[in-house]
Amino acid sequence: MKHTRIVMTFAGLTASLLLLVFLNVNVGSVSVSPLDTFQVLIGAQENETMYNILWKIRLPRLCTAAVLGGGLALSGFLIQTFFNNPIAGPYILGISSGAELTVALVMIFVIGKHNTSSSLLLIGAAFCGALLSMCFILMLSARVSRASMLIVGGVMIGYICSAATDFLITFADENDVANLKSWSLGSFSGMSWDNVKVMSIVVLLCFVLVFLLSKPIGAYQMGELYAKSVGVNIRLFRVVIIVMASLLAACVTAFAGPVSFVGIAVPHIVKLLMKTSKPLLVVPACFVGGAVFCLGCDLIARTAFAPAMLNISSVTALLGAPVVIVMLFKNGRMG
Repeated sequence: MKHTRIVMTFAGLTASLLLLVFLNVNVGSVSVSPLDTFQVLIGAQENETMYNILWKIRLPRLCTAAVLGGGLALSGFLIQTFFNNPIAGPYILGISSGAELTVALVMIFVIGKHNTSSSLLLIGAAFCGALLSMCFILMLSARVSRASMLIVGGVMIGYICSAATDFLITFADENDVANLKSWSLGSFSGMSWDNVKVMSIVVLLCFVLVFLLSKPIGAYQMGELYAKSVGVNIRLFRVVIIVMASLLAACVTAFAGPVSFVGIAVPHIVKLLMKTSKPLLVVPACFVGGAVFCLGCDLIARTAFAPAMLNISSVTALLGAPVVIVMLFKNGRMG
């Protein structure tokens, strides 16, 4: 029965992913029929407008939502495992906000001043900000024992970093303000294939490494003493988890801006569907689930009030926040 549930979950996630890929390609302000899509993709139809819509707008955006959504869900799973806290996540703990602040600094003082841009530069800046926020959370977790206080500390970090980012945007040059405001609201749009290539390399390498660490992650979930007894180097393991979670959150923030609640909601939804927390199963399911969640949210953001578009964080918060509320009530009853 348990194996059947797991197989059905993976089948459902795969079917949902394929359906959302189909909808994201064909549905929008300009409707494209499946036949036209197929002909354009194989080069049988030389329609420049259709070609630009599919190859330069919708497909890069689709790939961005899938890759970054999977990476954000995986980051949330790692953070929840690290802190042994079911309501922890990169957005809740202020890690995404820290990355947002350092990217804003780089966009204003490096890219804006020197008129240069680099995907790796943005990822590096976001990683530094995410890592600094994570280190502060680690120091806080060593001093407080209650999970609620850790969450409050993370929220405060998020507010401080967001306020600093807004301050920078307010006093930035006019040329930088438009890009910063659009990016700070969160969006999967405007991505080139070069951007998709860089983010895919970073996120997929992290995914492979995390998947290979499934066994020590499973041991760590049983407690540090048990993990030590089966040969896990706890100090090295914790460093790797911190780096991977920060790098994944940083990659998402660098390209799409702050995207809320995906990292906390998706791992819980996946575990609820599969009725297991085994990393060997949860890690790939989280990645696919994150892709499905973000593709669905992006479809809503693009089409709900077309031609106007919602920012992606508004939609992910609307769908992800109820999961957080349920978890808070659940933990409150257990406490």
